[in-house]
Amino acid sequence: MPTDTANGGDDRGSSRPSTETRADGGTGGSDPNGADAATGSGGGAMRSSMVMAAGTLVSRLTGFVKAIALAAALGTQLLGDAYNTANTIPFIINDLLIGGLIASVIIPYLVKRRKRDADGGRATEERLFTSAVLALAAITAIAILGAELLIRAYASGFTPAQADISVYLARFLLGQIFFVGLSGLISGMLNTRNKFGAPVWAPVLNNLVVIGVVAVFLWIAGPGRSPETITDAELTLLGVGTVGGMAVQTVVLLGSLWRSGFRWRPRLDLRGSGLGEALRSTGWMMLYTAMTQVSFLVTTNIAVRSGTAAAESGADAGAGITAYNYAFQLFQLPYAIIAVSLITVLLPQMSGFAADERWDQVREGFSRTLRVSALILVPLGLALALYAVQLSIVVFARGNTSTADAANIGTVLAVMALGLVPFTVFQLMLRVFYAMSDTRTPALISIANTAVHCVLAVTAYLVLPPDKVIAGVAAAFMFSFVTGLVIAGTILSRRLGGLDGRRVLGTLLRLHLATVPSILAGYAVLRYSADAFGDGLVTNLGAPAVGCLVGALLFLLFAKLLRIRELSAVAGLVRARLGRR
Repeated sequence: MPTDTANGGDDRGSSRPSTETRADGGTGGSDPNGADAATGSGGGAMRSSMVMAAGTLVSRLTGFVKAIALAAALGTQLLGDAYNTANTIPFIINDLLIGGLIASVIIPYLVKRRKRDADGGRATEERLFTSAVLALAAITAIAILGAELLIRAYASGFTPAQADISVYLARFLLGQIFFVGLSGLISGMLNTRNKFGAPVWAPVLNNLVVIGVVAVFLWIAGPGRSPETITDAELTLLGVGTVGGMAVQTVVLLGSLWRSGFRWRPRLDLRGSGLGEALRSTGWMMLYTAMTQVSFLVTTNIAVRSGTAAAESGADAGAGITAYNYAFQLFQLPYAIIAVSLITVLLPQMSGFAADERWDQVREGFSRTLRVSALILVPLGLALALYAVQLSIVVFARGNTSTADAANIGTVLAVMALGLVPFTVFQLMLRVFYAMSDTRTPALISIANTAVHCVLAVTAYLVLPPDKVIAGVAAAFMFSFVTGLVIAGTILSRRLGGLDGRRVLGTLLRLHLATVPSILAGYAVLRYSADAFGDGLVTNLGAPAVGCLVGALLFLLFAKLLRIRELSAVAGLVRARLGRR
């Protein structure tokens, strides 16, 4: 189960948020009809969100180019599964030991220290940075030494050749743990300085480096490599190149942190720093990340076994962890561009409001971010589900990835896309808990999430044919977030005196109603194109393009008829910004 990690970044000497600044860029209160007034002046949060959205878009697009290149070079079957498993484990370990702490503990901790310490938190940052460098170096070394054990744990169903090359790759790729963890910490430090651009733009360089490495690999090896035919030199190129991309990303982020005024003076005088108090809550965060990794451990082993079984049974489509990972990359694009951009900017603000016990502002920030995100994510998620197969064929069907392989990625993507809104709502609820310095509740909720996901995933493995199991695992993953948001929403509503539920649910209902004509029109376009032109490029590219254009116009029309206030607010803000240019 891939996890969500929001990067962050304040150069004002204090991160205390303005009580008038809203997450959507407006100021003041709400209009009497429940819509957030769009002001011409906008605001720092909206500007930061727009910078993040632009950077995330470029980052994700180059990430897709990287995924396309890897799919063309390695395919989505045995060789692709071997590389993707080895390349996923560093991020799993980082999430388990470091990554989850950034949003839940580190950012709220730094915000408080910058507000309360006489030096604006400078000494605290130096201690934290020193501790992180030492811890990451030790964790990375231990992981590399245990590479074979890690591959066995996450991919017990590999063939002997797959296992050998995956272990070989892991000895290189596990070096990413140091750079991924350090990148996350630097991004969090930039976040508390209101520096949001570098953390979303730096991954672009990472992607470009890996794309270049894969291009060299294809030039040297050509398509068609398998676990039995790929050479150690070719594996070394992939391993060193992948780690090199992450190293470049870290160096760029470090330069941005330096320009923001940070100067690292190594120090480990932790007594009286408050770090121990903050880290006492990490036990619960460790439980949360442990639960997510239990889910991922189950997902990986089921995906590997089903993928191997599908290949051995003669299935013509990759149905393992590679198909799952590529589908998840496509699935996360709208969430990352829209929701993460807003959530990351919102977290330091909510942390400040929570520190001051301004629960009305925390509640308002949650409601506004959710409603503005849903305005785009509801129609986009349904459109993604409708055209998932066609999109995946256009993106991935080339080189070592067949049309059938790509279509299977699309099937998994369609299942995930139906869970885009629950996934986003749950992630936003987690940020509210973190802003309140509460890691205990998310950890306990994660037990329920993990139980639901694992039971449904194992059921899919036992019931479905091997080439369909991975879609069942994706459905289990999405349904677990429905369980999580119901529990989390109930708890948050009690703590905050409500979650603006009537307005949120009313907006979500109207948004879904407004998409009905769009989906019907989009489906009609797809069926007509398939009947008239078959399954070629006209259908796979033309039908989604025409269907989305028609659907967008219909959605805007019906959203206006249904008086969805968020549409007017966002449109007014965009018009005001364009008018100033």
